Amino acid sequence: MTSPFPKSSSLAGEGRIVVKLSPNEVSTLESITYQYPLKLISPASIAENGSVLVFLLSYGGGLVGGDQINLSIDVQPGARLSIVTQGHTKVFRSVAPDIVTRQNLRVEIKDGGALCLLPDPVQPFESSIYEQVQIFKLTANASLFLLDWVTQGRTALGENWSLARWVGRNEVWSTSDAATFKDRLLVRDTVILDGARRSAGSPSLRESMYGHAIVGTLILRGPSTKSLGEFFLAEFGALPRLGARDFRSAEAREKEEAIPQSSLERWRTARLKEERHKQVLWSAANVRGCIVVKFGAATVEAARHWIGSMLLQEGSIEQQFGEQALMCVR
Repeated sequence: MTSPFPKSSSLAGEGRIVVKLSPNEVSTLESITYQYPLKLISPASIAENGSVLVFLLSYGGGLVGGDQINLSIDVQPGARLSIVTQGHTKVFRSVAPDIVTRQNLRVEIKDGGALCLLPDPVQPFESSIYEQVQIFKLTANASLFLLDWVTQGRTALGENWSLARWVGRNEVWSTSDAATFKDRLLVRDTVILDGARRSAGSPSLRESMYGHAIVGTLILRGPSTKSLGEFFLAEFGALPRLGARDFRSAEAREKEEAIPQSSLERWRTARLKEERHKQVLWSAANVRGCIVVKFGAATVEAARHWIGSMLLQEGSIEQQFGEQALMCVR
């Protein structure tokens, strides 16, 4: 029987999101399309949120070996888009070494536009093979908030970096609509976790992670990220230096501790204690105008609480995108 509906021009796993600014200065969806196994859902827009919210999902709650996801996003001038998930992106095992699960993201953000991509972490199962490439092209006054993190797997089943291979690459490019402008690469951040191909005598992948249950990267770029980027750099600068010693007398320490602290100082003191207790390690650096934050923690929840508390304490993401943009880090 011949179908009365026209054939789709998109391929399996393909999706596209276009967000624009409406005449009344509200970010709205111009179009959203997707094909199995990719699924995109956008709840009714709420003006107070400050941005369009889209859930990035997959049928069955994960990616089966061999699945291919290709998503493109276009954030037009002045528009804001938040992308979240509804749980860990699960990557199921591959039945053969040549069966690779792939996820590709291509994003263009125009002047005044902003993308906040704060998903739940990727959770690769035992023997899974996964490759992820995310490329972001921003004009001079566009902004990007990107969180990319991966866990050790299903600890309830005894998995501890039991994956076969996980590769994640993030690229941030400076671009322009001018015909004479040549795109310029600002940051290329690549993480390769290979549990199958280890050279003789080298530690296992599990051993090389030094007790971390999760590792992640936060990349910030653009004018909307200025306050948050400065916050991370300032907090990193305030960290106790390795090997530093306190030469103050007990009396001097008591006097200093008796001085009333500001709310930020009290929060920082509590956070530093928690970082030591929950084995959270992190760094922050300015790389060609992008703030790159690297972090790891002994548990997934410790990392989630740490990154969430940092973003909530500074506050600019919630102000610009609404509290729903932070639902995966709460």
